[in-house]
Amino acid sequence: MSTQQVIEWTEDGRTRTAQWRSESGAPPPRRVGIADDRTPADTAHRLVCEGTALLWRGDYQGARQLLTALTRRIDRGPRRAKERRPPAASPAEAFHRHRQVQSRRARLLGMLLVPLDADFGVPLHRAPDVRQACAEAYGPARGPSVVSLRELLGLIGAHEWREKGVKVRALGGDRVHPHYGVFSPVRGEYVDLVAGAALPSHEIELAFDIGTGSGVLAAVLARRGIERVVATDQDARALVCARENVARLGLAGRVEVVQADLFPPGRAPLVVCNPPWVPARPSSPLEYAVYDPSSRMLHGFLNGLAGHLTPGGEGWLILSDLAEHLGLRPRAELLAAFATAGLTVLDRLDIRPAHPRAFDPTTPLHSARAAEVTSLWRLAAA
Repeated sequence: MSTQQVIEWTEDGRTRTAQWRSESGAPPPRRVGIADDRTPADTAHRLVCEGTALLWRGDYQGARQLLTALTRRIDRGPRRAKERRPPAASPAEAFHRHRQVQSRRARLLGMLLVPLDADFGVPLHRAPDVRQACAEAYGPARGPSVVSLRELLGLIGAHEWREKGVKVRALGGDRVHPHYGVFSPVRGEYVDLVAGAALPSHEIELAFDIGTGSGVLAAVLARRGIERVVATDQDARALVCARENVARLGLAGRVEVVQADLFPPGRAPLVVCNPPWVPARPSSPLEYAVYDPSSRMLHGFLNGLAGHLTPGGEGWLILSDLAEHLGLRPRAELLAAFATAGLTVLDRLDIRPAHPRAFDPTTPLHSARAAEVTSLWRLAAA
């Protein structure tokens, strides 16, 4: 969630302040300068690299053009530094290097700032109306604020996805509408696995969907004929998002969305979980759907599963093996976690990714992405 700190800068000889907004939890910059349409891109690049954020006072479209110019310069990087650095010795080292580069890139690009009025309006010429997008992410407006242009563009994009929705093949083409900060089912492999796996029995009255996010898997289970699905999450945004989606799909009477850290009370014949698949520390709250520090959610699900299954029930773990190809979690470690939790593997269903990054050799970590497989592990209590 956005911080409630204050940013301070000097403008026209006066010290000014406003609320600082940052969904990544970044602190307000210590040094802030003023920039407008007369500011050269090279000058802006030098200033942000030196640690000076730039509060934009020119045309809004000019700010977007400057952000594009900064992106080109930052991505190009110092040629000498690239030439001196030896190739990564392992996939894990390549991953950590990539994360460092991405972190620096996000920090520098986040230093081009724009003001927001008390009602989330952008007081710049040719600025779009972003009030609804900001309200969806930040909640009610509470006075003037400052935000990075990069974050604001992310809010606008998320609002457009929320309005348009994501078509889900497993729901007959019906759409799921992701909220800002909630994992979007644009990668449909894991949804297809849940839609196609054989149910433990023909008549299941209850299923749990652990970490429901947008509610898409709970909706798929309900559409498959399961009489009642209890979907859990501990993120406030996800809870609101899931409830809206199941209501929009006409499933509110069969899907109950509850706040819980992993499991709800009781047992069920089917318990489904699609945890974050990379055991690494997220750099912002928005990355918790992908990065799971020390595989906390994965181990929490496995260790609690047997105690929440009815006799003869199954747990479905949907997990990408990208971490294995990155050298972050070997397959043996995952199998050992099953055994430690008192679980046996009944079956495993695999599917290859269909997203563009898996087929683009120019993307970072391409060899790992190209080898990635997403699996549905059918687990039972030993």
